[in-house]
Amino acid sequence: MSVTDRKYPVGIQTFSEIIRGEYIYVDKTDLVWRMQQLAKFIFLSRPRRFGKSLLSSTLHSFFAGDKQLFEGLKVMQLEKEWKNYPVLHFDLSATKHLDIQGIKAELGLQLAEMEKVYGRRQEEVSPGMRFGGVIRRAMEQTGQQVVIIIDEYDAPLLDVLHDDERLLEVREVLQEFYQRLKMFDPMIRFCFITGITKFSQLSIFSTINNLTNISMLPDFAALCGITDEELLTTLSEDICLLAERNGCTPEEMHDRLKRMYDGYRFSEESPDIYNPFSLMKAFLLKKLDSYWFESGTPTFLIRQMQRFGTNITSLEALEAPLSAFDRPTEAMTTALPLLYQSGYLTIKDYNPESQAYTLSLPNQEVRVGYIEGLLPTYVGLESADVQMGFALKFWRALKNDDIEQALSSMKAYMASLPYIEGFKKKLKEPATREGFYEYTLYLIFSMLNVYVRTQVKCANGRIDMVVKMPTSLYVFEFKIDGSAQDALQQIDTNRYAIPYETDGRKVVKIGVNFNTETRIPEDWVVE
Repeated sequence: MSVTDRKYPVGIQTFSEIIRGEYIYVDKTDLVWRMQQLAKFIFLSRPRRFGKSLLSSTLHSFFAGDKQLFEGLKVMQLEKEWKNYPVLHFDLSATKHLDIQGIKAELGLQLAEMEKVYGRRQEEVSPGMRFGGVIRRAMEQTGQQVVIIIDEYDAPLLDVLHDDERLLEVREVLQEFYQRLKMFDPMIRFCFITGITKFSQLSIFSTINNLTNISMLPDFAALCGITDEELLTTLSEDICLLAERNGCTPEEMHDRLKRMYDGYRFSEESPDIYNPFSLMKAFLLKKLDSYWFESGTPTFLIRQMQRFGTNITSLEALEAPLSAFDRPTEAMTTALPLLYQSGYLTIKDYNPESQAYTLSLPNQEVRVGYIEGLLPTYVGLESADVQMGFALKFWRALKNDDIEQALSSMKAYMASLPYIEGFKKKLKEPATREGFYEYTLYLIFSMLNVYVRTQVKCANGRIDMVVKMPTSLYVFEFKIDGSAQDALQQIDTNRYAIPYETDGRKVVKIGVNFNTETRIPEDWVVE
């Protein structure tokens, strides 16, 4: 394939179509082979658009014995038998947003396609009965054990996470379906289950005692997604093409791609992983953009963040033990497991001594999309309103070190913010009102792609906000219905600016006083 004819598999999740259509394929078949050798029942969770469906399709082709599709790939050096197993492949993505009858009907439709091949008995009524019957007859008719692939197993569950009654109802249907995996264990050669979130074995896979979760195993950290090594080898020509179109060097384009799409880590020893969907779409359209969020921030995630009162400013660098985020979704006491499993947070560091993980937003694409999704909920504005109505003036003022103009623009802008339902009452609560201003300013600064951190720990306390610009660094302290001068005095008394004196940028201290009646910065002092 010539450079100009390179084809990118955006939206294509079928392995055979990618190979036969001569689309770009980053070879993961050695990891696929090792995975199916590891255990009989495998579970893998990864964020959406990370290639789980392509992985499922690759497994389907491998176990179906389609050897010709794998010519020239790594698995050819590993697999010697190439048996043709009957493959029962379920895709539960179609069960999203369906009620319980719709879920049963969708399972029935997929089973009906398999029953066209293997038949059905009249007494097989429920999805589980029909599933078990297909497994039995598939082995009887082929003489081979059965391979089972279940893609997006959690799709019917995500919309009902907040509804205990409906969650129980869906869980019961799935339990009745999945218990056949245990009942027909001797007839199963391999079973692969994948999705975004992790539900406990007791609640969903209650009868599978030997389900092996490889989601955080270092050996399979790169099974979905693209590593930097793969980008610089398999996709090196594509970096050059993208660089040429955007008027920069390949080295500069690599740096841009890394900032935008890299940064995922799925174990303490994981290489950094690029989002494969966004990367391929950038190559296809010859433009870097936030492609992962074209379908918007999932509503189930926003609901859970609100339900647990998630501090949205804490996600820049969050220390947590493994048990805090790698836990069953229905056992959550915070939104942290869902934020990690859905890809909004990822592992950035690991301390083996304390066994604590540092979690953070993975990259620029996630940061921008995350902020755009939260603005309407927490501030009552769309991102376009922020960008068009305020951002340009504010950005220019900060860039020119014109703090007075920047804060005057902020005052005028915040005066226009609508009340979020229920927030007027909450602003009377001391624990909530300062958080409102922190959230608002954090979201606005983040929308501008400006470095911003809130509640920054230092030797003598916590700094309300630190903002970094190319030539200046701003240390903010906020007071509510108080005095801007007192806020500035607190910066000096607690020596908040000292840690930044060696940064190389000009350090600016700003005390701001907010009025809870008008919700605007009433006055400020700059030093």
